[in-house]
Amino acid sequence: MKVTITHIDTACVLININGFKILTDPTLDNKDGFLPQYVSKPLAFSKKYCDPALSKDEIGKVDLVLLSHDHHSDNLDKKGRAFIKTVNTVLSTKDAVKRLKNDNTIGLDNWEEYSVGTEKVPQLKITAIPAQHTNIKRLDKVMGKVIGFTIEWEGQKNGCIYISGDTVLFEGIYELKKRKKVDIAILHLGAGAFPYLKKNLRVTMNGEEAIKTAKLLNPKSVIPIHYEGWWHFKQSAKSLKSEIEKSEDKDKFLWLTSGIETTLVN
Repeated sequence: MKVTITHIDTACVLININGFKILTDPTLDNKDGFLPQYVSKPLAFSKKYCDPALSKDEIGKVDLVLLSHDHHSDNLDKKGRAFIKTVNTVLSTKDAVKRLKNDNTIGLDNWEEYSVGTEKVPQLKITAIPAQHTNIKRLDKVMGKVIGFTIEWEGQKNGCIYISGDTVLFEGIYELKKRKKVDIAILHLGAGAFPYLKKNLRVTMNGEEAIKTAKLLNPKSVIPIHYEGWWHFKQSAKSLKSEIEKSEDKDKFLWLTSGIETTLVN
């Protein structure tokens, strides 16, 4: 079973499993001009500095979208919203279903499984994994519901593919360790923060948590995404890479070049 991954923008990656194409968190807008891009409520704004590596035409037809959440523009933007309407199935949160009002969108609860019927990948299964979109637990509901995903199929030898969604390291990831063997962990990083809303508030993992997650889940490969291109990412790519290069698990980390297809399993 050949598996490849292509980073497109922020948390948007294209995963190709034996010809079955899965797109995550579609952000396809170009970088901003002078106006900041709306990110979330309340009063959370950011600015995008990078263009997507591929256009929607270059991405082509997609079989499935895994949308961790719909209410932040660095995970689903205007062009992304238009794109997901062209896909047969979008898996996301139940809150996203209510807001998007798209007939093709299915909401999943934590740990709920969804079986995908396709001849390309036997017994393809997606599981919704809990995520906590803030390091201050009492603010989790304010930040809105987010999920991660695991991707599994028949004959998978070394464990599942895990996509974290926008989360910090919390008990849900420790529960994932108990429930599933992870072969490839795709982590949303960047130490996203809005200090003018709440001092010390962070909404995604930083380098330290990425290293801890790598140790906890012990995957063969860790793929960092969602760590550059926006103002609210408070840990620079240079700082993140430097921190990880000093860790014992540095060889596990696979740094993608945007727009370039990389083989994970062959």
